[in-house]
Amino acid sequence: MVTPTDSVLRGKRAVVAGSSRGIGLAVAKALVAEGVSVIVNGREEAVALAAATELSAAGGVAVPVAGSAADHAIAQAMVDAAVVEFGGVDIVINCAGAAEPAGSSILTATTDEFRAQLDVHLVSSFELARAAAPLLVAQGAGAVVLTGSAASSGMFGGIGYPAGKGGVNSLAMALAAELRPNGVRVNVVCPGGKTRLSSGDDYRAHIDDLHERGLLDEGTRDVALQPAPAEYVAPLYAYLASDLAADVTGEIFSAAGGFIGEYPPFQPSFVAYRGHDDEPPYSLAEVAALIASR
Repeated sequence: MVTPTDSVLRGKRAVVAGSSRGIGLAVAKALVAEGVSVIVNGREEAVALAAATELSAAGGVAVPVAGSAADHAIAQAMVDAAVVEFGGVDIVINCAGAAEPAGSSILTATTDEFRAQLDVHLVSSFELARAAAPLLVAQGAGAVVLTGSAASSGMFGGIGYPAGKGGVNSLAMALAAELRPNGVRVNVVCPGGKTRLSSGDDYRAHIDDLHERGLLDEGTRDVALQPAPAEYVAPLYAYLASDLAADVTGEIFSAAGGFIGEYPPFQPSFVAYRGHDDEPPYSLAEVAALIASR
């Protein structure tokens, strides 16, 4: 049973998209265990209801809202439900996600498949933030945690999935900069955990293929094939949602099993400089020499 007698999160109200299964459900469980009331979401109504029922049976407060968070009406319904059921919203988390078709690449992906990946990862993050932002800004406080992925580096193949996750990172940085003066924090977790997306024969074949093509080294392949349970990444989400992270915003973290990492800020390192007031543009040969000498 939930006994959050001294939790820093007790009494908070959260909307968690993609929380009917996998990492999202693990995050919802972690929040409920800390005394947070949670709007549970998944695209399948029966699955979302089952997740909410499970959380409620454990002593938590959970209300289901089914549908895709990439749909503005669903994202708004989730926030509205938090206001009606809990009296407001303090925490917004997006864990919605979907795998690409097996073997997806720039040579095989259709426009519809690519857009579907942008919708489920990037557009859902935008719609959820757009629905909640006016409330968070008005109250001068709130935490938004979005879900990125190491796949945005391109090392795990695919095309729409890494593009969508890379977009999530950029969206989060823009939101963090815009909302910081209003007391609203925005961060990203790039999680690694055992879910439907990271298990099964198709997934194993995909990882083995990436290794054979030289995209993954042996160590990375082995880690990818043996992910830790999803509940291992949930504490980082809970931390970023809490007041313990009051000074943390605009950060991108990684979590997989017992590993927690942090990505460096997106800033250029110095290569060369010349003034444009009294010097000409670089010649092609000069650019080539400068890049080669890095």
